[in-house]
Amino acid sequence: MISSIGFAQQDPLFTHYMFNKLALNPAYAGSRGVLSMDMIDRYQWVGIDGAPRTFSFGIHAPLRNEHIGLGLYAYRDALGPTVDQGVLASYAYRILFPNGSLAFGIQLGINYKDIDWAKLDPSDNNDLLLTDQVRNKIVPDADFGIYYYSDYFYAGVSSKHLLENELAVTTSAVTGTSSFTKLLRHFYGTFGGVIFLSDQVAFKPSCLIKYVQNAPVQADLNASFLIGNTIWLGASYRTEKAIGLMLDVNLSPNLHIGYSYDIWFNELLNQNKGSHEFRIGYEFDLNKKSRIITPRYF
Repeated sequence: MISSIGFAQQDPLFTHYMFNKLALNPAYAGSRGVLSMDMIDRYQWVGIDGAPRTFSFGIHAPLRNEHIGLGLYAYRDALGPTVDQGVLASYAYRILFPNGSLAFGIQLGINYKDIDWAKLDPSDNNDLLLTDQVRNKIVPDADFGIYYYSDYFYAGVSSKHLLENELAVTTSAVTGTSSFTKLLRHFYGTFGGVIFLSDQVAFKPSCLIKYVQNAPVQADLNASFLIGNTIWLGASYRTEKAIGLMLDVNLSPNLHIGYSYDIWFNELLNQNKGSHEFRIGYEFDLNKKSRIITPRYF
């Protein structure tokens, strides 16, 4: 018999990462100056049985004390018979400068992971390995991040799963040995800006760099154009040979919707029908007046 071990990132990926920074960096909480909500539903590798299906929701806002921002982030990531879920509360403290702000943030919460054996289609239904019970389904989780932003530029670094807890522990009834999933630390770097090409067109480049032990460094490079403060058109390149096409529309100053389609130019090209991602964002000014006169680009 021949066996091998595979390594990959544990956190889900999003093509709309530039609108979903609370999922990457807790220091982002409250940075938009209003109550901000964002929901993303991602269907990855359509056509492959058991392919990833990810849902995330984030909400954050500043307090009356403009140095402090609070947020809440929740997600559900299903892959085959495994389900990974989490809920984390965010706290950010900002140091205000004349032309920008520097924020430090932490996230604390729980991570839940389970295995649905019923979703497996084994050749031997009496295999004793299929009767293993999953323990340590729920463990505490913690993240940390630093985020700098101004009206026209942002950059941040963060680390997730600082505690590196073991979860989803199973013990074989045959050998007595245990196996588990370990939440390895993930590291993220983000930066981007906005360049005005004309009164009606703004160019918004951005980059996301991801690293986790035993997996290759991955980078997402995005170029988007905002047309008439209404329509975002963009494209992303992911270093694992994937391209994402994006369309986002500002239906009103408060309501935003978006869609992206990913194409993988590797061995998966002929095995799936691409990846779809849907986004809805809503913002509400709790103080009944905007703290930022110009449009919020980040």
